[in-house]
Amino acid sequence: MSDPFEPAGAVPEDVLRLAEAYVFASPDPVTARMLAPLLPPGQNAHVVLDALQAHCARRGVVLAEADGAWAFRTAPDLVDRLRLAMTPPRRLPRVAMEVLTLIALHQPITRPEIEAVRGVSLGQGSMDALLEAGLIRPMGRRDAPGRPTLWTTTTHFLAQFGLRSLHDLPGAGLPLPTGAGRAGEGATPAMDGDASTSAKGPAWFDQS
Repeated sequence: MSDPFEPAGAVPEDVLRLAEAYVFASPDPVTARMLAPLLPPGQNAHVVLDALQAHCARRGVVLAEADGAWAFRTAPDLVDRLRLAMTPPRRLPRVAMEVLTLIALHQPITRPEIEAVRGVSLGQGSMDALLEAGLIRPMGRRDAPGRPTLWTTTTHFLAQFGLRSLHDLPGAGLPLPTGAGRAGEGATPAMDGDASTSAKGPAWFDQS
């Protein structure tokens, strides 16, 4: 059965088809600024993306927004039914999830600050796992002794956990706990491990 594009206000069918093709073909989530040069005069990229999202709302693949960027995702109501047939993604180690929690809630944050909160030395493997998964990225350096790298989460992190923006994170933007200095100085952390620490992952990080 054919599924023609229905008119969406001022957005013609050929414009919707063009936007759909671009979002599908793009290796990265598409922003309105990226789409705008492809559109004919008089077409607003934000309006086009909103119209495409509405058009795909009842399909198996829907258009989802994360931090102002758009990408096609499996419809939320079908995820559980598809999980039986899909190979589960590689689970992050518990330590890496704890580190990701701290970065998400207190970003931008440095590695010494993470170690000061957790009370243990952070192994490079945990940071590498988060980098390889595309969940964190460096964002400059703090003006402190040694100029430690500042770490933040990525747009892929938002998409991975079904968040539109960092404002959707419960507890985001909280100050670091007392004793975790902004440069992490004065701490003498033990070696990293899987032992319980003070950084517990919130419910939206549950991998079980």
